[in-house]
Amino acid sequence: LGITFVYVTHDQEEALTMSDTIVVMNQGYIQQIGTPEDIYNEPQNAFVADFIGDSNILDGRMIRDKLVEILGLKFDCVDTGFGENKPVDVVIRPEDVELVKPEKGILSGRVTSIIFKGVHYEMEVHANGYDWLVHSTRLQEVGKEVGIYVDPFNIQIMNKPESTDEEAVPVEE
Repeated sequence: LGITFVYVTHDQEEALTMSDTIVVMNQGYIQQIGTPEDIYNEPQNAFVADFIGDSNILDGRMIRDKLVEILGLKFDCVDTGFGENKPVDVVIRPEDVELVKPEKGILSGRVTSIIFKGVHYEMEVHANGYDWLVHSTRLQEVGKEVGIYVDPFNIQIMNKPESTDEEAVPVEE
């Protein structure tokens, strides 16, 4: 249509479907500006990841480039430049968690709940003291032991915020 307009919404699905560009704000601070795809696939911080879609957000420690510790286990990742032994936030989307045989996973756990969502099943898997949110088209039964595998490309690493209000990130024009 070629019409420019500003639309304010708290409905994330609405924002993703109606927008060419999204501005995510927190307490008056701009957190990220980008396309719906960029905002969803490459959130700049844990607030944005949590605000747009479901996420597993975990405390991590960047051991070195391309290796992060999550829940006491080492996961390969593709991120670099965070330094060594630095605390980080780790974001893994539920659709990026693969449930495999226990011996094939990076860690193993037990399915604790299942909700049928039409297109997929939403499951919780308790593993290493954390309740993982998993979206899959393959049903696993409650109580079943499963392995959890995450492709290194699907592990998003971000700096921990320095304050509780997550100061605004610089916006490049």
